Amino acid sequence: MTSPLKRTGWLFLWVGLLTFSPLGAMGQDAAATSSGTVRGEQAFPTGNASTSVLLIRHIGPAEMRVNAPFTYEVQVRNLTDANLPEVVITEKLPNAFKVSSIDPKPADSGDGTASWTLTQLGPKASQVIKISGTPSTVGAVSYCTTVAFKTTACAETQIVEPALKLVKTAPAEVIICDPIPVKLVVTNTGTGGVQNVKVVDKLPDGWESGNSKDTISFDAGTLKPGESREFSFQAKATKTGSFVNEATASEPGGLAAKASSETVVRKPALSVTKTGAEIRYIGRPVEYKITVTNTGDAPARDTTLVDTVSGVGEFVKASDGGQSAGGKVTWALGTLEPGASKSVELTLVGQKAGTIKDDAVATAYCAQGQASASTEVKGVPAILLEVVDVSDPIEVGADETYIITVTNQGTADDTNIRIECTLPAEEDYISAEGPTKFKVEGKTVSFEPLATLAPKAKATYRVVVKGTKEQDVRFKTTMTSDMLKSPVEETESTHIY
Repeated sequence: MTSPLKRTGWLFLWVGLLTFSPLGAMGQDAAATSSGTVRGEQAFPTGNASTSVLLIRHIGPAEMRVNAPFTYEVQVRNLTDANLPEVVITEKLPNAFKVSSIDPKPADSGDGTASWTLTQLGPKASQVIKISGTPSTVGAVSYCTTVAFKTTACAETQIVEPALKLVKTAPAEVIICDPIPVKLVVTNTGTGGVQNVKVVDKLPDGWESGNSKDTISFDAGTLKPGESREFSFQAKATKTGSFVNEATASEPGGLAAKASSETVVRKPALSVTKTGAEIRYIGRPVEYKITVTNTGDAPARDTTLVDTVSGVGEFVKASDGGQSAGGKVTWALGTLEPGASKSVELTLVGQKAGTIKDDAVATAYCAQGQASASTEVKGVPAILLEVVDVSDPIEVGADETYIITVTNQGTADDTNIRIECTLPAEEDYISAEGPTKFKVEGKTVSFEPLATLAPKAKATYRVVVKGTKEQDVRFKTTMTSDMLKSPVEETESTHIY
């Protein structure tokens, strides 16, 4: 940086005066030549050409007749190795000397003088002036020359005006899971250097940096004119919305620059619904409909739906290219724009009683949603009652055995199965047996309820009677259970002879 010391220029004015009298004595500065001319010279300011600035020399004849024209010269020489600025040569023209020509022509003349102004007289350079004329009287003709010049000593202090410019760039829009790259460029756009530049970026509420700080700062140091420094960092958004944050570049001298950027943070959001029957019987298909909706304000990229089948459900089929493997059904749904939905269908079957527990999970970049559905799979009990007489026909006084078989032909347990047998008048009770206790009241044999009869299981009862009278009789068996809406009756015909 330029020193604040001020320098002053001084004006020097040197005046050289040399007078020649060709008809009189010339003094120490005049010398006669062999050709009869007179040479007079003066070195200024010291009188010594080796230590002076200017040498003024006159050359002319030693004597001339009256009315005879002659020419004399004025020579001005720069004795230095530097330019002499604004050199002014003034010639006092002789009296009784009619001037006929002057070369070069003077810039100014009048009152018996002529003057020339040189913008500068270069190092060791000379200026020659020739003056011609005719003397009109007898006596000394004197011609005198005055030379003035300026010398200026100059110094300068550079006045500068540095200026800071800050440019900030950040994405116009991001998804909340994306890092937010921020770039700051500070530039000295002025003249002159600037020191100790610092860049500070205060993050808006809802943003954070990798080190959990809410203010990011950088030291840019010294910036030369036109020089820039670039800084980068990444931020993370913790909520959605539009964010404007401002960064500042400053230095101790008071220069400052600001720059801001606006970033909109969006987020996809997946909503999943799943519907299906709450109850199905064994072997009947269960159809589920699964709908995935993007309820956010950003696209849900690479959306995938996975339905996990558990419980008693078994895969049957899936729509829209759903693939079943390892107890999971997977759909690739692609990108769901904000507000868009996609529905698929899944068919399962329960081969035994129980519960189908079905969880559907949709995932995309930066979004997830799920839904569940369950279906109770029930069996259907189907009770078959069979009554068979073993010895039919029988004679009077002989025994007959009735075998009563109860079979659950359905797919679910039946409970509280009751068997009651009614003997005809022509038969007397002898004995009975079965899976439960029983009692006999007159012509009626009642067995206590059988708690449970599993699918495909059988229960067998026996009642032994004696024929007492010839007759074609009917042995009646009545069955009830929890699943039967009305009693089931079966009669077996026996012929007594």
